[in-house]
Formats: sequence, structure tokens, C-alpha cells
Amino acid sequence: MLFGEKLKQLRTEKKWNQEETAVKLGVSKRTYQHYEAGTKYPRNSGTYHKIGEIFGVNPEYLITQEDHHIMFAIEKGGATSRRDVQALVTEIGALFAGGEITEDDKDKVLKVITDLYWHAKEKNKKYTRKTKGLAKNE
Repeated sequence: MLFGEKLKQLRTEKKWNQEETAVKLGVSKRTYQHYEAGTKYPRNSGTYHKIGEIFGVNPEYLITQEDHHIMFAIEKGGATSRRDVQALVTEIGALFAGGEITEDDKDKVLKVITDLYWHAKEKNKKYTRKTKGLAKNE
């Protein structure tokens, strides 16, 4: 379960709405909605501690290895990379659903696949046409 899914589950167990939760965290409702949707992650560790505090969970419970890969994708490649890596995470999770693989081994597979993703993106950069300074009709 990813960060946003955990947040939503914890919030609904408390029977809070998103606005109440956002106020308790000291963030805007829109920011909190992004957290639950998985399109943004808190930028500092203090926010994770605050979330853990208000929900009564260990902050380490909130972030999985999959979340770390997604956060790295956001930092390195923005929204497009986030979507790509998030799709990889989902597909890998489905691939191993109900299987006999440990979480540690699943994390290793995910790391190899995301490393290959970044390698392919880097390699393909040299084949991407630079459009800076070109007219739109060219």
C-alpha cells in the first residue's frame, strides 16, 4: 500500500474529512488531496512525523520502498517520470500479488527495473530532438 492509500485509510478510520485532516497537519486542503492522490509527497520529514502523530502511527510505516522510488522519480524527472514509475510500481505489485516472494526480494526487483527505466531515459536523451528556439511549424 502506497503513502496516499495509507493516508486515506487512516483518515477514514478516524472519520475525518480531507479538510479537517489538512487543518490538523497545517497544510492546505489541496496539498492534502495531492498527498492522498499520490501526486505529491511531503517535502520534509517533519510533515511525516506530524502525520504519524495525529494518526498514532510510526512515521516509517507511512513510506514504503515503492514510495521512495516514486519520490525519486518526482525529483529527477517531474510528473511524467512519476507517472511512469508509479505505473511500474503498480504493475510489479500486481505481478507478485499472492506470490511466494519476500518484500525484500520484491524491492530488489523494483530497484532493478527502475534503474533500467532511468538508464533508458538517459540513453534516449541523445535521440530526442531539441526544440528550443525552433518555430512551432517546423
